[in-house]
Order: sequence, then structure tokens, then C-alpha cells
Amino acid sequence: MAKGIYIHTFGCQMNVQDSEKMTFLMGAEGYEPVISPREADLVILNTCSIRQKAVQKIMSRLGRLRDLKRRKPTMIIAVGGCLAQQWGKEFLEKADHLDIVFGTHNIHRLPEMVRKVREGGGRVSDISFHGSVPSLKIQASPEEGKVGAYVTIMQGCDNFCTYCVVPLLRGPEESRPLDEILAEIRCLADRGIREVTLLGQNVNSYGRNLPGGASFARLLREIDDLGVMERVRFTTSHPRDLSDEVIGLFGRLRSLCEHIHLPVQSGSDAVLTMMNRGYTRDDYLRKVEKLRDVCPDIAVSSDMIVGFPGETEKDFLQTLDLMEKIRFDNLFSFKYSEREGTVAVGLPGKVPEEEKARRLTILQGLQDRHALERNRSWEGREVEVLVEGPSKGDPREMTGRTRGNKIVNFPGRGEMKGRLVKTRIVRAFLHSLRGEPVAEE
Repeated sequence: MAKGIYIHTFGCQMNVQDSEKMTFLMGAEGYEPVISPREADLVILNTCSIRQKAVQKIMSRLGRLRDLKRRKPTMIIAVGGCLAQQWGKEFLEKADHLDIVFGTHNIHRLPEMVRKVREGGGRVSDISFHGSVPSLKIQASPEEGKVGAYVTIMQGCDNFCTYCVVPLLRGPEESRPLDEILAEIRCLADRGIREVTLLGQNVNSYGRNLPGGASFARLLREIDDLGVMERVRFTTSHPRDLSDEVIGLFGRLRSLCEHIHLPVQSGSDAVLTMMNRGYTRDDYLRKVEKLRDVCPDIAVSSDMIVGFPGETEKDFLQTLDLMEKIRFDNLFSFKYSEREGTVAVGLPGKVPEEEKARRLTILQGLQDRHALERNRSWEGREVEVLVEGPSKGDPREMTGRTRGNKIVNFPGRGEMKGRLVKTRIVRAFLHSLRGEPVAEE
């Protein structure tokens, strides 16, 4: 009889794909996904530690599992991901009902660790780093019925931004061989996947540690040359490493979608220097200008941090000014959250929490106006929508995304799933578009 596995994924798209790999590995051990922890024999929390709020959510979720484990003592509870990497055995001390802690380089050891616990070997923890990340080679199948999938092309980061724990928890950059990535994309296409998102902490530096002249631009061209994938996206890009060669591919490669996520973090040169970002606001503005020159319809999204240590009111106003100049299609914005082990912890000029909250409210209000303005510019235009399935808000409607990564809801039928549908945008909202299918001649 199959055993049940339930994985709760916190954080980024990289974690989503790591969870798919965990499901794949445990499938070979006789575990099948279930929809609730109550049905599970193995519960995994795949964690994120990039902000304190995420940590609080994880600990709350872990606490709720305590009573469940009392009622079902044979259940195994595991914690993986970045917070597991950060805390290690300390996690076992914080939660006496936790069985397994495994770090970002040890996903491949999960089956072995589960077997050890099940056979009475006691609680286990492994947060060791390896010279090469074994799980990079694991090719997990996407969830049944999905039209899009993630493909990890690299892991780790060498940038050491002063606020960021990723280099400490994911390790140095490691790129997968180009041929290995191309082979995975062919397999995904054979399984009906029509869109892939290439993942890495800094995809623009892909290939630096590989022999033979591999680069991110070359990877994008070779994926396009395969001719098997309808759409290709990527995340995340470090602005400093976004080359003119990659910029020039937008609007030229058939499969490369007209969308880029390019985290700026601040519009102030003083704050960017304190963050160790390696570029100025003018550098960033020029790159966005180049992107829009080669691809006028490109959608640009970004990340922004407010209340970084030393950020003055003048610095904050420069961030708002940058937003006015660019008018992002979408923005992920956060209050600065102090992370143990980062350089920023020791920086002077801490911004009070109430001031961070005030600045975030102002910034998000401005972004809402810009997002609605950008969405309204699509009213009356025809777009290509890759249909993902029924709309969550109304099962009588279908939902999908444009090449610019905008959500479109429209009247349709279930058989449209996975198809490219030409749709006329009839109304724009803050977070989505309303469309009507265009009849094919």
C-alpha cells in the first residue's frame, strides 16, 4: 500500500522545483502525494529564510503539526530548504516532534534519511555542502496536467549583497551543463509542456564555471533552436550581469517571452552602494531603456526594499522617482528584514518599523497606479494567451497568461487547456485582464 507524502513549499520558484524533486525521489520509495497533512505518512516543510515573516509562518506551520504527530506517531516530519540550512540541528532542539533536517545541498539524501528514521535510527540532520550539488541532476516530472514547468539551470550565488543570505545558504554558483538542460527541455516537451521558466539565483551569470564557452545568451539561443518549446521565461536576473547580448535577444528569439524580472531593490545610489549591488540607478535606467528599445512591449517587473539601514527620506524619494521614470508592470516590495550572518546587520542608521511601514504603503500605492496604467494600455489589443485551465474565481471561465506574463480571464471551455488562444482585451484590472476569444477565420 502506498504511503502519503505532503509537501508545504514556502518562498521562491526555486523551492517549488526542489519540492517537485523531493516528490519524485520519494515516489521511488512508494510515496504518493496527498492533499492534506492528515493523510500523510511523511510531511515536509520546504523552507525559505529570506525574510523574518517567512520564518514566522514556517514555525507556526511546524507548531500545528505537533498535535497531528501525537495522534499519528508513525508520521515523519522533515524540514528542508534555506531555513533548515541556516539552523541545522538547532531546528531539532526547537521542535521535539521534528525527525529530519536536510539542507539545500542534501535533497538527494532525503530517501535515505526517511528510511533511517522509519527503521528506528533516530532523528537525523545534514546541512553539509558538497563540491557539486547532487540534486541539480535530478529531473523531476511536473505535476500532471500542467502546461508550464521549471528548469533549474544553476544554483548558488557569488554576489554577496549585504542584506542577502542566499550565498550563505545555497553556496557558490554552480551551472548545469548546457546539453543536460537541453535534454531536460526535450523531455518536458515530449510530456506536453509548452512553457519553461529557467531558474537560478542569478541566471545572467550562467556558464561562468563551465568549460567550452557556455553563456546565458548561448543557452537561450540553443533552446530556441530546438524548436520544441512554445515559450521560455527566466528568473532571476541581476541587473549588473544583464549583458547587451541577452538584451538583444528579446524580440528576436521566437520562444523568448517579452517579460523580464529585473530586481533593482532601491532607486538611491547611496543605498545601492550600501547594499553592494554593483550598479547605479543610471545603469539600471539605461538597461531598461535598451530593453524597451529592442522590444517595446516588454513587461518589466522588479523587487524593492524599503527601510534599508541608512536609507534617508531623500533616498526613499529617489526610489519613488525611479518608479515614476520606469513604471513597472509589477513590483514585489518589502520592508527590510534583518538576516543573521549578513553584513547589513552591522550597518548603522536602522530605520524604525513604523517608518518602514509608512514608506512601504506609499510605494505600494504608487505601484498600484502604475500597474493599472500599464494594464489599461492593453485594452482593445489582441494578445496570445497560453491557457492554463479553469479560472479559480469562476470555473465557467478559463485563465492563462500573455507572453508578457499578464493573467487573462476569459469565457472558454476545458478543452482549451494547453492551447494558444488569441484574445482581445476588453477590460483591465489591477492584477489581471479580462478578455474575449477572437474567432479564428
